[in-house]
Amino acid sequence: MQTQIIHPYINKDRHIAGGKAIIIGTRTRVINIIAYHKLGYSAEELSREFPHLSLSKIYDALSFYYENKTELDKEIKSEQESSLLLHELDEH
Repeated sequence: MQTQIIHPYINKDRHIAGGKAIIIGTRTRVINIIAYHKLGYSAEELSREFPHLSLSKIYDALSFYYENKTELDKEIKSEQESSLLLHELDEH
């Protein structure tokens, strides 16, 4: 039997951030937290970078990421590719 994990601080709302996973009560996307985490920021360091987020919210975002890693990694990669494309267009 698979256990379903509840994420009390994560929500998806099609009217906010295009339906991407966000921290409830903010417009902060989970992938924004993860981008810093992938750079080596600890949860405590993330709470300093995002002072409006409690450690509980940051840990929930990290947990949500690791449970949905494949989906969120695709989202991150897509954003990176879009940013590169926009950068290339700006250079011309």
